Amino acid sequence: MRLDPRRSLARILARFRRIQRRELAAFRRWIETTSNLIHLSALLLVPLLMALVTLLSNALVQLSFLLFPPLASGTYSLFADPEGQYADPMAFVAGLTAGATCGWVSLELAALTHGASTGPTAVHPESAALAVMLTGGVTWLLDVEEPSAFATALLVLLVGEAGASPFEYVVGVAVSASVVAVAFSVWRDRFYERRAQYLYASTSGDDHVLVPVRDDPAAPAADASDEAKDGAGNGAERGSEDGDGEVAAVFGARLAAAHDAGKVVLLDVVDDERRATVERDLLAGDGSVDADAVPGVDGDELTRRAATDAAERLEGIAARVRTRVGVPCEVVVAAGDPTDATLRTAAETGCDLIVAPYETDHGLLSTYVRGLFGGPTDAVALRNRRGGDRWKRILVAVSRPGDSAHAMIDFAERLAGRTGSVSLCTCIDSEVRRRAAEATLANLAETASGTVETRVARANIEQFLGANADAYDLVIIGSSGDRSAASRFVSPPTFERVQDLECDVAVFDRGNL
Repeated sequence: MRLDPRRSLARILARFRRIQRRELAAFRRWIETTSNLIHLSALLLVPLLMALVTLLSNALVQLSFLLFPPLASGTYSLFADPEGQYADPMAFVAGLTAGATCGWVSLELAALTHGASTGPTAVHPESAALAVMLTGGVTWLLDVEEPSAFATALLVLLVGEAGASPFEYVVGVAVSASVVAVAFSVWRDRFYERRAQYLYASTSGDDHVLVPVRDDPAAPAADASDEAKDGAGNGAERGSEDGDGEVAAVFGARLAAAHDAGKVVLLDVVDDERRATVERDLLAGDGSVDADAVPGVDGDELTRRAATDAAERLEGIAARVRTRVGVPCEVVVAAGDPTDATLRTAAETGCDLIVAPYETDHGLLSTYVRGLFGGPTDAVALRNRRGGDRWKRILVAVSRPGDSAHAMIDFAERLAGRTGSVSLCTCIDSEVRRRAAEATLANLAETASGTVETRVARANIEQFLGANADAYDLVIIGSSGDRSAASRFVSPPTFERVQDLECDVAVFDRGNL
């Protein structure tokens, strides 16, 4: 058998493109962590700015080595902590310039006191002390404190050795610092402050939502006969915990309603292709479902009745979603393995988020939901305890920064709307970690479009949620999908350890690309 070189090349190129897309997606998720974005920006932009300053200062070659140390350290401080104490561009320029000016003043005072120096160095100890003292006092009084100002104050004492004048140094510091400040201001205002718009997929995605409707109120309980369960079309494994397909549909619709292009797709998965055919024919009609008008399929009355009941229910849910939330709602039917059929339908209908009722099997997450969490599409498992379909007070529990945390915050803002409230929390086991945890939550909250409360609790996550969940309508937590199997075995995911919360719980899983 001869191999076709063109086909082989096409397969190689297709595989390369898949790897490229996967690596690009992994990099995008990595850079969504604010600390990674800041470090990468500092790594790339600080050298570029130093190169630009070098070009501008070539006319004053003798000053270059005296300009760069304080300028480089001050520039890195700006980019490394863009919301910190020393991240004020005006204070950066004023502080460096004030430091150089104070050093110049101390140099002139030393010249008046000692006269021209004839020793191996022109720097007197009292000049250095006076330069530092003046710099500290002036920057404090002017409220332009900048650590690098002390470097410019001391380095100006050496300009005589470089064959230049202190005035040239002060002007060089002011001009160079201004260039850096302008670049930093543009980066912070145009990119860093808008990083959610450019980097976080959740702000523009997750507007086409697929909702598998598997929990039929008329279906028998989990311990009923297999024949009755099959007749309801829900498969042998149900065991949903307070799962409500209609509430899940409204939940998905409220997420989709945040975008103009939002829509909801209701999905009924059956294991019988004959029933799927009948149900599709019913749904494709004028909306009026009449069991007696449906022709039998191989004389199977049970299939015909089950398809009719399911079609009526799906159309009813779709109508209520359109009325209550005001987003388009479609209905589709798929046959086959529930997990495979759901993931396949999500891809075929262009849905980028799956919202399913939370299901358990013998106290553990059901095989169906685990399959959704392991799929390529973002998924939410909603455990409805309150019975309502509005969520205005929402708590988002995060353990680490990243794309999942940003997506959960975005979902919380969509659900809460303008009149709701969103709280962001994390738990620590030692006070030593408090500042780092507060900084992490602050970085996450900055990407939100509205006001987000942050809470750092020194407590176990189960204890914290148990004590505070009653004050909220909904708690959003991650699926711990990024943890290793060994880690999950030693410490089960949080959502499996908080089964007794009386509020609704949404478990979010980032899709595996």
